[in-house]
Amino acid sequence: MEVELGRSAATVACVSLQDALTDDPAAWEGLRARSSTASPFAGWAWHRAWLGAAPAEESRATRTILLRGAGDAVEAILPLAARTVGFRRQRVAALTWAIGDLGCPDHLDVLALPQVDFDALIPSLAALPWDVLVLGSLAPDAPNATRLAQALERAGYGIRWNSLWPCPYLELPASWDEYLGSLSANRRQVLRRRERVLHREHAVTLTDYGAGRLDEGWRHLVALHDKRWTAAGVFNDPRIDRLHRAFAQELASRGQLWLSTLDLDGVPAAAWYGFADRDTVYFYQSGRDPRWEDQSVGVALMVKMIRRAIEGGYRRFDFLRGEEAYKRQWTSSTVVTRELVAFRPSWRGRWLRGLDWAGRMRARLRAGP
Repeated sequence: MEVELGRSAATVACVSLQDALTDDPAAWEGLRARSSTASPFAGWAWHRAWLGAAPAEESRATRTILLRGAGDAVEAILPLAARTVGFRRQRVAALTWAIGDLGCPDHLDVLALPQVDFDALIPSLAALPWDVLVLGSLAPDAPNATRLAQALERAGYGIRWNSLWPCPYLELPASWDEYLGSLSANRRQVLRRRERVLHREHAVTLTDYGAGRLDEGWRHLVALHDKRWTAAGVFNDPRIDRLHRAFAQELASRGQLWLSTLDLDGVPAAAWYGFADRDTVYFYQSGRDPRWEDQSVGVALMVKMIRRAIEGGYRRFDFLRGEEAYKRQWTSSTVVTRELVAFRPSWRGRWLRGLDWAGRMRARLRAGP
């Protein structure tokens, strides 16, 4: 479907995610580069990796709205999927992010140029089959999602915002010593002592796995993660493993992959997986051998990665979603991702909005004053 917008010399097309990824890959990263908030999870590489791991029926359910301006340049990309979801104990037709929440992508936003007229996207959105639009895992200050919500509101759609996932982060200082100085005296002493003892008792090396050694590094990561978490390990899900392996491969080709092991006497004892983008290092997953639990190899590896980020001139170290206790040992700063929910201006949309309002009121009453 393609709609001409004569007054703005723009066109809006609705295509599959496959077509959107194939036709103009550079447009994705060009738009993401213009966004101050969208993480790599919003970019081409993550969407391409998701598509490679998705079942055929999920791929067929995708719809990507593209707005092209003068010269046919892509000015906005909105990758969606039509899904049936549970909403207030009802099964409803919904539009969600095409990538869903598989692999826990955080800090998303709509990719668009600052001057894009989001009102132009509404007819194409309205033509898709949905009663509720749910865009989750948004960056706390996602400006383009906010502009989309405003356009929907002007068109008569009901809008609600939710708070979702806490994401701890560390604002990186200029030096490792400055960071240590920000910690409690006890914490500072513990980190220094553990590192000193580990280096005294073992030959300690940090091994990095780039594009040429990705398969080797990935095997170490998965094996050490499984040793730590056994059946609860995230990579036991084949889709997640395929998704992240493909994502890591693309990141490695760009020099953005941080996949490392902490080796004791030549044997990997802990693994760390994350990636760098602009001024931020994102920590995604890790693993460690329980045999070295008393040596705190996971802590030792985190020390080395934070120190590397500081020495590399990065400004932020993002632990992504979840307030696990170990993250709180490194930082007290947190942002919270958001969710945009939109309801159609129809009788069913108004009914679902009423159910939603009643559900939130019941939750407040149960929570008490």
